[in-house]
Amino acid sequence: MVHQAIERVHALFNNKTLRKSFLKIRIPLFLLALVLLVPNIDSGLFLFGFLITLFGSLFQSWCFGSLDKNKSLAIQGPYALARNPMYLGRFFLLFGCLFLLGNVWILLVFTVLYYFYMANRVKREEEHLKGIFGQDYEAYCRDVSRFVPTLKGKYLKNIWFFKWDLFFQNHGHWNFLAVLASYAVFWLFTFVFLKSP
Repeated sequence: MVHQAIERVHALFNNKTLRKSFLKIRIPLFLLALVLLVPNIDSGLFLFGFLITLFGSLFQSWCFGSLDKNKSLAIQGPYALARNPMYLGRFFLLFGCLFLLGNVWILLVFTVLYYFYMANRVKREEEHLKGIFGQDYEAYCRDVSRFVPTLKGKYLKNIWFFKWDLFFQNHGHWNFLAVLASYAVFWLFTFVFLKSP
C-alpha cells in the first residue's frame, strides 16, 4: 500500500500537463512564497538561514561555471563529486530560506517534496544525457554517484574547475543576484520595517 502511494506521487511529478502548468505559474508562486515568508521570519535564525542559503547558492554557482549544457559531458568541478550537484546546491539554497521560519514540519515537508522533484527530474535528464553522450555518460555513471558526493575516482583530477564564461552563459550571475536581493528584502522587513514602532 505504501509502495503504491509512492508510485502515485512519482507519477504525479512526471505528469507532463502538471509540469507545464507549474512552469507557467512558477514566478507568481515564487512571489507569493516571498510574501508569505517575509512576515514570519524568525530574526534569531536569520544568520543561520542566510549561511545555509549562501552555501547552496555558491555551490550552485560552481555548477553554473562548470556546465556546458548539452555540448560537452560535465565531469569537472562539482560534477566530479556527484552527477547532479546542481540539485544539491538548490536544495540548500531553498532549505536556508525555509529555515528562517523555524518550523521543523515545513522543513520536513519541503525535504520530502524536493526528493520527489529531484529524483524524477534527474531520471528524465539522465535518459536525455544517455541519448546525447552514449557510452561516455554510462561510464561516468558507473564511476560517480547520482547524489552522494564521491571522494575517489578518475574524475577528481578535474575538481578545481570553473569558467566565468560558462557561469555567465548559464545565467549564474542572475541566480546569485536574485538570492542576494531576496535576502536584502528579508533583512529590511525583519530588522527595519517590522521592527519600527
